[in-house]
Amino acid sequence: MLQRRKLLGLGLGALGASLVAPATSWASLGSTAPRHIALSNLHTGESLEAVYFDNGSFVPDAVAALNKVLRDYRTGDVHPIDLRLFDTLSSIRDKTGSRAKFEVISGYRSPATNAQLSARSGEVAKHSLHMDGMAMDIRLSDVALDRLRNAAVDLGRGGVGYYPESRFVHVDVGRVRRWQGA
Repeated sequence: MLQRRKLLGLGLGALGASLVAPATSWASLGSTAPRHIALSNLHTGESLEAVYFDNGSFVPDAVAALNKVLRDYRTGDVHPIDLRLFDTLSSIRDKTGSRAKFEVISGYRSPATNAQLSARSGEVAKHSLHMDGMAMDIRLSDVALDRLRNAAVDLGRGGVGYYPESRFVHVDVGRVRRWQGA
């Protein structure tokens, strides 16, 4: 689990407190049981395991550390990730029984990065929820991609995009919808 020295090693300091979004999450509306997340940013090589919700509230240092790991790797911009997205990943992991870390292909995207990607590909939305910290592109090494997609769809929360050729599933906390890309 996340230890204070690991957080300090990320160099968050005073910046950490400003990166915790004040959003209400599904976790805060139900159980007060601890929730943890384990993920690895495939572009930066950074990995993090953290208890992000404990004793009925979010753990600010853990959330700030997650925000940093999920930053736009092209620009270095850090943005608060919607807390409901962490709950969605936690629920997906529980539903699939996975023991692996989430492999993150894309977390937060700055508007500049999103515009660049959108200009190159018709599969990148011009107003992507990645720019609001409300979406992630993920996979799990020990779960088949179609099973990961099905688990996300079964939750009935937000959007789920299935990209079998690119080997990832897009999950977001926007309106409920689903689609398939390349």
